[in-house]
Amino acid sequence: MKPIYLDYNASTPVDPEVARAMLPFLEEQFGNPSSIHWYGTQTRRAIEKARHQIADLISCEPAEILFTSGGTESNNHAIKGTAFAYRHRGNHIITSQIEHPAVIEVCRYLEKNGFEITYLPVDENGLIDTLELERSLTSRTILISIMHANNEVGTIQPLTEISKIISDKNIILHTDAAQSIGKIEVNVGTLGVDILSIAGHKVYAPKGIGALYLKQGVQLEKFMHGADHEQNLRAGTENVMEIVGLGKACEIAKENLSQNMTHMKDLRDRLYNGLKNNMSNIKLNGHPHKRLPNTLNISFKNIEANLILSRLKGVAVSAGAACHSDSIDISPVLTAMGIPMEYAMGTIRFSVGRMTTSDEIERAIKEIVATVKKIKPRSENQVNINSTETVRLTEYTSGLGCACKLNPRILEKILRKFPLSTDSNVLVGIENSDDASVYLLNENTALVQTVDFFTPIVDDPYDFGAISAANSLSDIYAMGATPLFALNVVAFPSNRLSAGVLEKILQGAQDKAREAGIDIIGGHTIDDTEPKFGLVVLGKVDPRRIITNSGAKPDDVLILTKPIGTGILATAAKRGLTTPELNRNFTEIMSHLNRSAAEIMAKYPVNACTDVTGFGLLGHLREMCLASNVNAIINYKKVPIFPEARDYIVANIIPGGSINNLEYVNEYITWEAKIDRSWKILLCDAQTSGGLLISLPENDAVELRTELNRAGLHLAEIIGRIQEEGIGSIIIKD
Repeated sequence: MKPIYLDYNASTPVDPEVARAMLPFLEEQFGNPSSIHWYGTQTRRAIEKARHQIADLISCEPAEILFTSGGTESNNHAIKGTAFAYRHRGNHIITSQIEHPAVIEVCRYLEKNGFEITYLPVDENGLIDTLELERSLTSRTILISIMHANNEVGTIQPLTEISKIISDKNIILHTDAAQSIGKIEVNVGTLGVDILSIAGHKVYAPKGIGALYLKQGVQLEKFMHGADHEQNLRAGTENVMEIVGLGKACEIAKENLSQNMTHMKDLRDRLYNGLKNNMSNIKLNGHPHKRLPNTLNISFKNIEANLILSRLKGVAVSAGAACHSDSIDISPVLTAMGIPMEYAMGTIRFSVGRMTTSDEIERAIKEIVATVKKIKPRSENQVNINSTETVRLTEYTSGLGCACKLNPRILEKILRKFPLSTDSNVLVGIENSDDASVYLLNENTALVQTVDFFTPIVDDPYDFGAISAANSLSDIYAMGATPLFALNVVAFPSNRLSAGVLEKILQGAQDKAREAGIDIIGGHTIDDTEPKFGLVVLGKVDPRRIITNSGAKPDDVLILTKPIGTGILATAAKRGLTTPELNRNFTEIMSHLNRSAAEIMAKYPVNACTDVTGFGLLGHLREMCLASNVNAIINYKKVPIFPEARDYIVANIIPGGSINNLEYVNEYITWEAKIDRSWKILLCDAQTSGGLLISLPENDAVELRTELNRAGLHLAEIIGRIQEEGIGSIIIKD
């Protein structure tokens, strides 16, 4: 059975009547509307009919409707077009802090081009203060852009009042009406707006089509340059089929508006009452009355929204907070409204549509209540899941593996405040961001110790334990040491997962430790809201043979022993986008111990080494270069990768940790011009249990790589070299 769809504010299905109206223009009526023959005449008539249908819905003249590719283009054309057309009169624009990115980002662009933008605050209900707006007006104000209704909380803004305030001030008023069209009455005359944006896929028309209402007499700079289509304002042969669909959708919306408003409001209120009556500590966001009839924005206290979404398999909704590995990104709307963090982090938007049924609402209530109660912290919910059913561990966490590491900028800033150790027996401490710490016992022996733990990177508990153990042991291997024993570090939600799940995690770690030739002989556990696991590992090394990240020398060659891209792949796997074969492949790579690579490395005169984990390849290389006072050059096409990872980056399947890594290292890197965004992110991707990055003399590099390949590390490759002494700069080239 398909999930119940309660995300109509994100997109609507195409109405069957709309699809039928479009069909002839897919199969038969293919003429260019600019042609004067019969075929062109048929499509031109269809476009003008659609123009009338849209004009009827919003009570304007057909000549005041321009067709666009969607709401984003409509907003861009409205704001940029007005700004540049009226720049001779002023450069001040007013908008709000809760606008859609298709408005906010345009305003930020204009700020870089000499315009002054005022971003009005909103109150706790998401309403702007018209008095504050009036106080913000200046003699240079040329445009006000305020959305009609907010896409997240549904609050309806006082456009009529705003239009009265500026009625004699020669200021253009634009509104993004993508969410209000078809849900409430939208009359451009009553609202007093000069420009209004429409998005087709919000009103049961296809994606990729929109419209712009432009009041007669209002000037816009041309948006698309070419021929004189759409009153010489938007060049390009018209998308006839989808224009017809948008026109039909608007016709249907007008015919059934009152009925649909009542239907949606009844279902929205039934959903709210069902949740409120069955759960405590929920908060309604948005204006209690001046709100879209279909929109319900609810916050669940002290629960991360992504955890709800990952478990809520039978209901499709949207979150108001994106919980990444290193942060919880509260939406700008909730932030502007001042929603407390303990509520904002657990915000879900439910939006019903005219196709939603009462039965779907009742079933949704039951599943939402059951899901949230299972997730609630122990203090609020004593239910314990003792089921032996298969679990997906990544559903219980916000971050994935080593992508959970703190933002490197934050960590670096904090560590600078602490003094270095004065103990002469501390051979390696925090000074160079090495993989582990080293303490001298005697002239022949030094102890090496590390600790590492993180949230699940894969769904299977056994695999998670094995990967965590391999990752922790890697720090010992990277320093040329031999592990002696390990201790478990466990955080576990005993009220949400059975003891059997923990047993499998520990078994995976135990088996991997035995593969490394050591035992896990103890540890520490705490009850937590999400599972986390890792090891404290103690090893030994000859103090004369310690390998750190600070010994790289000019003309050294750099070898990487494992492919990168596991952070991207894990994120894609969590969303169900990867194949079982790909999952097995990258799980096997992460589970593979760096023991064999370390043992082979020990035969060669290695100058520096680090393992590649949460800060990504370039983040760890930057640490090596900085500690060694050298610069480096990387041939990015030589770097071993999971090729599928680039495809997911293009699809914007990217962990927050990888973005943070790129932002951190970007100022130290010179990129060859042809290197695209996907490669930049991939080279900074937050790895879990990644390979060793080895710096050694060029004369030994080919032989070391060959031996690594023979030992089963088939993708180990020479990826670059250390250049001259320097400040840690890195060049990335072909």
